[in-house]
Parts: sequence; C-alpha cells; structure tokens
Amino acid sequence: MTILHSFRRHARDSGDSESSRDVVEEAPVAIEVNGIGYAVMMATPADIGDFATGFALAERIVASAGEIEALDVHDTGRGTIVRLAVPPARAAAVMERVRRRTSDSSCGLCGMDNLDAVHRPLPRVPSSDVPAEAIFAALGAMRAHQPLHRTTGAAHAAMLCDAGGAVRLAREDVGRHNAFDKLIGAMARAGLGWDGGFALLSSRCSYELVEKAALAGCPMLVTVSAATSLALERAAAAGLTLVSLARDDAVLFSDPRVPEA
Repeated sequence: MTILHSFRRHARDSGDSESSRDVVEEAPVAIEVNGIGYAVMMATPADIGDFATGFALAERIVASAGEIEALDVHDTGRGTIVRLAVPPARAAAVMERVRRRTSDSSCGLCGMDNLDAVHRPLPRVPSSDVPAEAIFAALGAMRAHQPLHRTTGAAHAAMLCDAGGAVRLAREDVGRHNAFDKLIGAMARAGLGWDGGFALLSSRCSYELVEKAALAGCPMLVTVSAATSLALERAAAAGLTLVSLARDDAVLFSDPRVPEA
C-alpha cells in the first residue's frame, strides 16, 4: 500500500522543482491473543491475515495455522487491530510471555529476561540440494515480484521459490521481518510447503530471519546481503543452508553442518 506525498526536488543542474511520488505505508498493527494485547508492530497494512499467522508461528504462539481458531482484522483509522483466538493450552504460554516482556521489538529477542531463550532449540530442517543456477534464476525474476518496491524504493520482499528458481509466491512489507512473516503465513494458510525449494529475501540475513525459516521448515534461506555471526550459528544448529550476498554473478553458501563442540 502506498500514499502519494509531495516533495521539493533539487537537481544538481536544474535546481528546485515540485514533485510528488508514492511512499510506502507504515502503520501500527496491534496483535491480540485471546483478548490479551501481545505486541504492536509497525508494518505495511496489506496481507494482514498472512502477517498475523506468520507472526504467531514465528513467536511459537501456535505450532500450525490450524491452531488459530479465529482471526479477525479491524481497521481503526489509526492502525489495525488483529484479534487471534487460540486453544487454552496455547493461551497459557502467551500469558507467561506477556507477563515477562519488558519491551517489544520486531527482532523477537529484545525484552527477554532469560538469555537462555536466545538459544532455544530449533527444529532440524530438511537438507537442501538446490543448485546455484536455480538461485540465479530466482534473483533474475525477483524484481518482477516487487511492485511495491518498484513504486516506492522502500519495501522488502520475501519469496517462495521452487527447486528450479521459479517464484511461486511473494509478499512485501516495509519491514524485512514482516515480509517473511507474511510469506510464511500465506504459505501456512494456503497449505503450501517448500517442496525442495527455498526462501529468497531482499535483505541481510540476521538471527531472527533464521529463526523464522527454521520454525517454518525452510531448507534454504537466500538473502541479498550478508549474514550475521549469530545467524550463521543458529542456521548451523538447525541444519539450515544459508546463501548470502546473493548477486546475479555470485552467491556465498554457508556450511549447514552443526559445528563441532
């Protein structure tokens, strides 16, 4: 979603002029779980059902989209409220997390009062044998699936690519975490699996993106910028192959094997 905004443009050779352009929309999205306020995220208010589902999976509020008993989206004019209903057994864990939270962040880490939570066990993901040629094919098709970024220059994308590099599904958002949540949520709601494919993100690869990929069972995560040290460590623990600094002419594969103690 975009908003038309007026600017004063200054060109080196021709001076000032009036212009207008689309800017990406950013607005608060409040997520409630069984009537309890869980988080307020800043996001692009599109594909909100997908976003809330992916967020719930990434936060381990639910283990599958089927555990979400109801999902209601309300536009208040000042932002969006998403109300999720989950089984009572899941709600107990939500209440404990809310009680302990001291601050909210899209990183999914800030506010945890137990540093051991950073290294919570991740599920092992299937091994990947996607060839580099498939990644190059996906990179070549990436821009065609980024209409919001083409218009505004300020949106991230997350894409589901098949084993040959064809883009099957894409989601965009002003935030890289949100874009991936939207993709994972859209896949879960549609019953789509990775089927030997991979995720392609238009961002750097950080810790929380690895967490989301592992929890979604993604065998390979490809990002256009570099990976952080903790991202590499957590990916190895999950057996997740990371491909970073992905460019049209070269990509950098990580070793998905668990490091020796």
